[in-house]
Amino acid sequence: MPKIDSIPAGAPCWVELFSSDMDRARSFYEQLLGWTSESAGEEYGGYINFSTDGVRVAGGMANDGSTGPPDSWTVYLAVEDAAATADAAQAAGGSVVVPAMDVMALGRMAVVTDPGGAAIGIWQPGEHTGFGVLAEPGAPGWFELHTSAYDDSVAFYQKVFGWDTHVAGNEPDFRYTTLGEGESGRAGVMDATTFLGGAPSHWNVYFAVADTEATVAKLEELGGTVTQGPDDTPYGRLTACTDPTGAAFRLMS
Repeated sequence: MPKIDSIPAGAPCWVELFSSDMDRARSFYEQLLGWTSESAGEEYGGYINFSTDGVRVAGGMANDGSTGPPDSWTVYLAVEDAAATADAAQAAGGSVVVPAMDVMALGRMAVVTDPGGAAIGIWQPGEHTGFGVLAEPGAPGWFELHTSAYDDSVAFYQKVFGWDTHVAGNEPDFRYTTLGEGESGRAGVMDATTFLGGAPSHWNVYFAVADTEATVAKLEELGGTVTQGPDDTPYGRLTACTDPTGAAFRLMS
C-alpha cells in the first residue's frame, strides 16, 4: 500500500467522524472497512484514530449533543497558517465556526463555512501531517462538495485555499469543478442546486473499497443504510450510505 509523504496546501489531508455512539461507530467501520482503532488518550479528549494496515486514515470524536450538529464526517484541508486562513475565509464570505486553536504538538485546527454554508476543516500540520494513504481499499478515495452556491463556492476555494481549479463539466445538469485535473485531481465541487432538495450544502468523503457488492451487504448487516446506488459512473461504482447513527459517507470502487 503506497504511503503519502506529504500533502500540498489546499488539498484534503484528513477526515473526521463526529459520532453520538463512538463505540458502535468503531465496531461498524472496523468491520466494514477493515480498520483498526485506538484512543489518543484523555489528554486529547478521547479522540479516536482509525488506521488501515497500520497507517492512519481518519479520526473520530464523540458528539455529546451539546453543540447541535448531527453525526457527520468532516473533511480537512491542509494549510500553512490556520489563523490566517480562517480570517481569509471570513473575508471571502464564509464564517468561522471554530477559531484556530492548537492541538498540542500535532498541529493547529479551525473549522469554517463556505458561502454555501458547508463546513470545512482547516489543518495546519505539526507532528500530524494527515492521512498516510489515499485511494486504496480502506482509505479515503475522493472528496466532494455538494453546494447550492456553486460559483461563489468555487471562487471561495480559489481565493482562500489557493485552489488550481479545472472545469470538468459545464452543462445545465452537470456543473463540476475539480482541484487539480484528471488523475491529478484531489477534490471536486458539484452544483447540487437541483437535487439538494432543501438540504444544506455539505462535503462528502468517499472511501475506496475493492468489492462494492460485498461491502454494501456488510454495511446493511451492520446496521448502515444505502441512500443511493450502487451506480456505475465514468468515475467508478459509487454508493451513498449512512452509518448506524446517520453519519453520511460514500463508497467507491
